[in-house]
Amino acid sequence: MARKISFGLLWLSFGLYAFLFAPPENPNTSALIQNLVTGNWQNINPLIVALFNIMGVFPAVYACLLFADGHGQKATAWLFVILSFGIGAFGLLPYFALRSPNPKFVGKKNLFLRFWDSRVTGLALIATAICLVIYGLKTGDLSANWADYVQQFQTSRFIHVMSLDFCLLCLLFTWLLGDDMKRRGWQNELVFRLVSLVPLFGALAYLCVRPNLPEETSQTEASSLGSQL
Repeated sequence: MARKISFGLLWLSFGLYAFLFAPPENPNTSALIQNLVTGNWQNINPLIVALFNIMGVFPAVYACLLFADGHGQKATAWLFVILSFGIGAFGLLPYFALRSPNPKFVGKKNLFLRFWDSRVTGLALIATAICLVIYGLKTGDLSANWADYVQQFQTSRFIHVMSLDFCLLCLLFTWLLGDDMKRRGWQNELVFRLVSLVPLFGALAYLCVRPNLPEETSQTEASSLGSQL
């Protein structure tokens, strides 16, 4: 119960900060978002372009854990995953508050779960993230881009909240990691620490090397099968 309350308070606090204490909204924000979405990036800081697109990759990283984690939860994960693609951690925190520890996967994987459990999906995500980071760091004058990013972080609510959202997503991943490793029978404290300590790419690397999710038969199914034999 304390964990659920903590995540609920974190969700409320982040929302209040974003709307009451973050820098004021920039009048050009709508045009900026439209250009970011449509790929019109010529006059946009490459660091902001990279961060915006990484905020589309991160929910997919979470989906690779959440759809298995949500199997058997009272709160289905798909709604929160969809919300996270639009509002990041704001969409995921209610799920964290509602979920219960889930260290086992009982049942069979359908094609949907197999896709999100696949190492190929992890490899595609890490390749996308690497390309975005290279774009952000190698396009234009890096020092000027960093100075502009810092200035926008201090003056633009959109950039400010998006940056904090990224940091929060990096921290929240650890709360799912332990159960995901247990579901796969992978007890490795070193891997857990390394994945937890390396922002974004620790999670991406984990998706590429983790064992496949085993399919377990429930006790009811096993009893039924035994009676048939």
